[in-house]
Amino acid sequence: MTRRIALRGAGSMLALPFLESWRPFIAVAAEGASVGPPLRMAIFTVAGGTVLEAWKPEKIGKFDKLPTILESLEPFKEQMTLVSGLSHGGQVTGCAHTTCAGLHLSCGGKLSVDQAAAQAVGGETILPSLEMGLTNHQTRFSYRNGTAVPFEMNPHLIFDRMFKGRPPMVPNWTTRQAALAQAIRESATSDSVEQSVLDAVLNQANGLRRDLSKSDQRKLDEYLHSVRSVERRLELIEARQRIETAEAASALRAPVPTFPPHAHFEGYVNPWMIWRNPERHAEFIRIMSDLLVLALQTDTTRVVTAALGEDNAIFPGVVTGGTEHQAHALEHNGNAPKNQTPNPVAREGCRQIHAWYTQLFAEMITKMQNIDEGGSTLLDNCMILYTSYMADGGHGIQDYPTLLVGKAQGRFKTGQHLAYPVGTPVANLYVEMLNGMGGKVGSFGDSHTAEKQAFNGRLPGLSEQLTDRTNTKGR
Repeated sequence: MTRRIALRGAGSMLALPFLESWRPFIAVAAEGASVGPPLRMAIFTVAGGTVLEAWKPEKIGKFDKLPTILESLEPFKEQMTLVSGLSHGGQVTGCAHTTCAGLHLSCGGKLSVDQAAAQAVGGETILPSLEMGLTNHQTRFSYRNGTAVPFEMNPHLIFDRMFKGRPPMVPNWTTRQAALAQAIRESATSDSVEQSVLDAVLNQANGLRRDLSKSDQRKLDEYLHSVRSVERRLELIEARQRIETAEAASALRAPVPTFPPHAHFEGYVNPWMIWRNPERHAEFIRIMSDLLVLALQTDTTRVVTAALGEDNAIFPGVVTGGTEHQAHALEHNGNAPKNQTPNPVAREGCRQIHAWYTQLFAEMITKMQNIDEGGSTLLDNCMILYTSYMADGGHGIQDYPTLLVGKAQGRFKTGQHLAYPVGTPVANLYVEMLNGMGGKVGSFGDSHTAEKQAFNGRLPGLSEQLTDRTNTKGR
């Protein structure tokens, strides 16, 4: 074992935060790489929760006829797993939208599930993660170290960030993984006299650390993490550039979305320019979906979060009954407090809105299914969570809409409805997703805080075949 590898091994003894994302590179360097496309993760989240009786199948187990909100996903039901009963703990206090948004992907922790996945696999791509869509001061979903990660809503800026200075090329997965692994292996075992910056820092840091306070030790760890992260990413970028140059003569160009003129998006600094018109809103979702697909197809990133719903959106033409077309008003009227009867016209309006969102989501899934990756499709190599930051439009946090789409390279059992007791933490699903992405995650957020530590923080059956049975509690 070379000195550089030995120091990485010693570095793992320091439990630096980023070491989980180094694991793939050390393992690859030691054991060689598998050939084929990598697994990617995407989160497609909308507003207003769902209308449970039109979302949740009555039957548990193998899908039969899909509920009306999900009808547009009928061609993909063998590649889907609907998980019901998942909930967030605690109570909604203060601004309900802010509270629900803060819980949505982080489950009350300082790290959201997308950023945890980015820590695990983000070092292998140009962008560790990509966050896009409609968010505001009340709806912040992604968090890193307790700080909200900004979302970009201008498609031109997203495209520039992804491909500035390089064409969108489709990797040749037959050779790319092996070539990249070889480049990493050569870097890791190099006998060059040039010493890693982190190696040099560690020589002094190990002695210094003993004399530091706990607070300063944490600061030092964060510093070492930052240095190694930048150094590793520079190595990977250089390796990818060499490989892409070698592939350029025979590589395929990925189809680029057709953008309206820049002026068309000048109003996007004000989201109401998008959501006040359902045609403009649909156009926005389609462009964002195309960028999401392009980012995953070109391996620009393997983790994307797209926030594409808006509680204040207006839906004339989508909502066909009554005179109210604003989503927020419909959500409250259609989701009455306990012991009160919801307005059936408003509830039907909510159902129509969520069917509209699902139709646009299905268009994106269709594109992913049609992208060949050498014997498998992009959809085969993805896990996509379709969900909402509330359980329902009445600020509910019980029984969230959670749908996994994509074969995830066989990680999960698909074609089924899995039902858990209402109150089972959503965080349990995030543990399963992170482990599916190759992490070694025992807990996440409040995954161990439910009554009797529900299922020990996991979701039994997600990767196991269930026997069909009737959901007597389903609506």
